Amino acid sequence: MNNTRFLWIKIGYETLALEGEKEIKIESLSKKIGISKSSFYHHFADMQLFIEELLNYHLEQSKIIAEKEKLAQTIQPELIEILVEHKTDLLFNRQLRFHQQQNEFRETLKKSNQIIGNEFVRIWATDLKLNLSVKQLESIFELALENFFLKINPENITSEWISDYFENLKRIARNFE
Repeated sequence: MNNTRFLWIKIGYETLALEGEKEIKIESLSKKIGISKSSFYHHFADMQLFIEELLNYHLEQSKIIAEKEKLAQTIQPELIEILVEHKTDLLFNRQLRFHQQQNEFRETLKKSNQIIGNEFVRIWATDLKLNLSVKQLESIFELALENFFLKINPENITSEWISDYFENLKRIARNFE
């Protein structure tokens, strides 16, 4: 991928993740990158194509996270370290949730959850050693995931906060045994 094209995608991805879709404006992205607005149109026909590129980039990031999750054996510290490392991706996923009334955001969220979720549930089930069915674990995980994305923000995605979140989730899940 062309370096300038990738720079547009990277800055656009980070901006959407941290500031939301309304802040994805060619002029402000151009200033952040230090490249003329015409460069945007050289690489992307329009804003819709650019958003599609951001969504595709998120799915690629989701695959990277899933590969790392496959290697993880525990929530603490392995999975938590992966989540902290991929803070921007988590925040982007949060924005997908906020804007899932838009079909392309909803579909990307669904695909991303499928890519990341299976390995996550496996680690969670193994680490917690709960006597629950896979279906019960998936249901609890789905609720926990919604709650997690409502609570995260750029400041609290830290090892300590995520560890506390999982400890609380573990206590809650034990009530279902």
